[in-house]
Amino acid sequence: MSCSPTKETRKIPHDSHSWSNPEQVLVNHLNLDLAVVFEQQTIQGTAVLTIEQSGHDVKQLILDSRALQIDETEVSPDGVKYREARFSIGTADKILGAPLTLDIAPDTKFVRIRYSTDPTATALQWLSPDQTAGKQHPFLYTQSQAIHARSWIPLQDSPGVRVTYEARVHVPAGLKAVMSATNCRDSDNCRFVMDQPVPPYLIALAAGDLVFKPTGPRTGVWAEPSVVAKAASEFSDMEKMLEAAEKLYGPYRWSRYDVLVLPPSFPFGGMENPRLTFATPTVIAGDKSLVSLVAHELAHSWSGNLVTNATWSDFWLNEGFTVYIERRIIEELYGPRRAQMEAALGYQDLQDELKSHPPADQILHIDLKGRDPDDGATDIPYEKGALFLRQIEQAFGRERFDAWLKEYFDHFAFQSITTEQCIDYMREHLFRDKDGKLSPAAATIPVDQWIYQPGLPASAPVPVSEAFQTVDQDIAAWMRGGEIATAEWSTQEWLHFLRGLPQQLNPAAMRRLDSPYHLTESRNDEILDQWLLMAIRNHYRPAYPRIEEFLMTVGRRKYIKPLYEALDLKEASAIYEKARPMYHPITQATLDAILAAKQAK
Repeated sequence: MSCSPTKETRKIPHDSHSWSNPEQVLVNHLNLDLAVVFEQQTIQGTAVLTIEQSGHDVKQLILDSRALQIDETEVSPDGVKYREARFSIGTADKILGAPLTLDIAPDTKFVRIRYSTDPTATALQWLSPDQTAGKQHPFLYTQSQAIHARSWIPLQDSPGVRVTYEARVHVPAGLKAVMSATNCRDSDNCRFVMDQPVPPYLIALAAGDLVFKPTGPRTGVWAEPSVVAKAASEFSDMEKMLEAAEKLYGPYRWSRYDVLVLPPSFPFGGMENPRLTFATPTVIAGDKSLVSLVAHELAHSWSGNLVTNATWSDFWLNEGFTVYIERRIIEELYGPRRAQMEAALGYQDLQDELKSHPPADQILHIDLKGRDPDDGATDIPYEKGALFLRQIEQAFGRERFDAWLKEYFDHFAFQSITTEQCIDYMREHLFRDKDGKLSPAAATIPVDQWIYQPGLPASAPVPVSEAFQTVDQDIAAWMRGGEIATAEWSTQEWLHFLRGLPQQLNPAAMRRLDSPYHLTESRNDEILDQWLLMAIRNHYRPAYPRIEEFLMTVGRRKYIKPLYEALDLKEASAIYEKARPMYHPITQATLDAILAAKQAK
């Protein structure tokens, strides 16, 4: 099977979040030679772009950039002999960065750019030794999604553009570089290769004191030495997850599936960089109760990495499909009870998100023109998208829907597609029977309402968890003053219990929760985060030192954003002033906006 569509069938949709001109000049390969300079907090080196012109009248190549220092640009017909080329950097836009325009000739096939990044690059987080687990060496990692790749590589930073890439990365002695590519476990002079075309947001780099521990023939964990054994134990089911996903949706096409456990400042739970998922250490709970995050990132190997949203308005194609697949993997490994609880919690999250967002932002095919695409990364594309697919599964049956999903991934493999392409393929190959007639099941699915209208259709399925029905009885018993047995509770049951309590609890009730269950001292970050939010809401002062400690050591936006929103301005500002340096630039931007809104009130 070909890894990329043919030149004749390849169409690059217009992307309002990119300055680039891939419909005229397409970058299809990237060769990087970079040095990581911790003292100056910069990456410097060269990028060689292989280009394909659509015609002979093309005069310029336009790339995306953000705060890059461009030192020299050259062009070549053969990749051997280069000549200097004129370039210009346009006016910077707050969201998009600036267009980098280079003059090219009809015979230009290679463009070489010598450049360096700015210390403020939005994709990069530079950590001092004391911000790492080992406390001995500095650490760097990238976060390119959604449009941050342009802050460390000059390229066509659109998910509709796919490139292969190779790289050499020079780091200080004693440190290890890894990338979303073929990695070298035993060599510090690695030639990184990604020979399958990926969108730019999946190009990733990390450098630090890293070691590797295998968890299976195709899976393993990279982490700092003090973390790797615990992480490998927590993620020991990765090979089984991989096998379960293959059983459901066809062969894994990325060679290896490894996970890099980052320092706790990482702004997300995980990032699905191919061959090397980046993950937060907050999921290492000691009991595998939070490994659905790994299942989610693994599922992206099909939905998101193999078949990608062509624009950020199509983000639900990545995340809705992935949440659906994630829960199917969880069901295969841990049983329907666990999957039902995960789905029910996701539905609760979705209901909260729908209440807090305007109608325009409740639409799956969201309009993000003129906005930061990170604004669209709410739970809505994840959970509403997954619920849409769940309704389709219920209408057609799992067997037929699974078969269609395999066909879908095969048909669009290594391509970036739009919502319209997905729905057209669904209507043609799932909604119609072998005779071309519309299936009666298709009539039960209000597709346009799911995709283009706010809220949920009246026919949307509501996930039900029998385990949570038992917890609901425990909530009622606790509210009556009774004792409840929690020793065998999972993380999911604890979350449902805490969420199901009244929003307002008096100090005595808060103490009655904290004293026997030691919630303020919890080392499970999911449970702790929910409890700390309740503590702020109810002014439970004994938990406030832990709130500050948590915000000073964890950078995951899912956790800390609601806490800062709940704190009053004085308390939030005091903690943020101290904590801000440890947060990734993406997190800083989110929290800056929250604090500014508080000050404006």
